[in-house]
Amino acid sequence: MRRRRAVRATLLFLAVLYGLFPVYYVTVQSLKTPEEDVFGNPFYVADPSFENYTELFASDEAPVRGYVIVPRVPFAIWALNSTIVLAATVLLTLLAGVPAAYALGRLRPPGWVWWRRALLATYVVPHTILFIPIYQLIIRLGLDDSHGALVLIYTTMALPFCVWILSAYYRHLPREIEESALVEGATPPRAFLRVVLPMSRNVLVAAGLFTLGTAANDFMLASIFLLDRHQQTVAAGLGVMDVSLEELVAVAGVNLASIPIVILCAFFARGYVRGITAAMVEGA
Repeated sequence: MRRRRAVRATLLFLAVLYGLFPVYYVTVQSLKTPEEDVFGNPFYVADPSFENYTELFASDEAPVRGYVIVPRVPFAIWALNSTIVLAATVLLTLLAGVPAAYALGRLRPPGWVWWRRALLATYVVPHTILFIPIYQLIIRLGLDDSHGALVLIYTTMALPFCVWILSAYYRHLPREIEESALVEGATPPRAFLRVVLPMSRNVLVAAGLFTLGTAANDFMLASIFLLDRHQQTVAAGLGVMDVSLEELVAVAGVNLASIPIVILCAFFARGYVRGITAAMVEGA
């Protein structure tokens, strides 16, 4: 028994160490100066400096490094753009996904089983082969080089999984819950909003965090559909920076941009696990 516990504790420690090491490495790199990055220890910073972080929020004046003029990084603008895109994507995905999932899992229209399978089948198609038709559609809609294009694309990417996981939860939710509300005089929409929707908050958290992660981690689509430097998101902006001149500044931006996502995931971690578990156990 003790040996088994020791093995479990060792494996858990190694897993935690494996998960935290990238965070430690990025933090160390973000606190280095260019000289220490070249000549110093890659896993240790002798003289921590916050110059890379202050560079992210500096004025629009271009600094001179050697003989090269380096444009300032509009990180605050990128962060604001990312916040707008992510918030709109999560909101639109849930607004469209909840009614669709409720109808699919609760009302069970003809062919509902095949509809649910078709939702999962959409993830078999690689998104890279859809770039050209998606780009043509965005151009025809007049959404090129705008945040609306990203919101529409991200919602389309995340919506099938959200509908699938939410419909699995609604499909096995006891109908007596709504019937008791109807007996009390509530209308079906009111019963859904006041009774069913609050009960599904954990699954909504799981769907929302999945959508948030899908949109926040994207670089390719954002760099393709947002060409204006001041319209780009954090992922696209930091990804196209000159690595040879702004590598440490980009690392600082990555480290700083990950903090809000980590806080959200940590705050809603319990709801996320409960939501995924409920949807999977109840017949996903």
